[in-house]
Amino acid sequence: MTNGKEQEIWDIYNTLTDIEDAFCSMKSKLGLRPVHHQKEDRVDGHLFITVLAYHILHTIRFKLRQKGIHSKWNTIRDILSNHVRITTNMKTKDGKMVYIRKSCQAELSHKKIYDALNLPSQPGKTTKTIL
Repeated sequence: MTNGKEQEIWDIYNTLTDIEDAFCSMKSKLGLRPVHHQKEDRVDGHLFITVLAYHILHTIRFKLRQKGIHSKWNTIRDILSNHVRITTNMKTKDGKMVYIRKSCQAELSHKKIYDALNLPSQPGKTTKTIL
């Protein structure tokens, strides 16, 4: 075998491994499996959402690889899992409820991923609602 052929086989193997990893993650973490639907149109919808989710995941990973981030999807998801939006609520003296919603501060690992995807590191504005 020539070196070019070996590299091509290795790249195909890695692609298949990535696809298997992505589908495993989607089926378990996104709740795309098992399919509990009984009607064909609902099963079709479920499968459509699964394929759509895979395309989004693949696009994200492609953009990250272009910027030198070669982590598996599970790793990326785990890194971003602790960057959350928090809602705090409190009652005022006159009985009204105040809700404040804000994103927590992005860590350096979060910012690296967001920058690679051209996304803001502080998604959403701080909102205050009084009911």
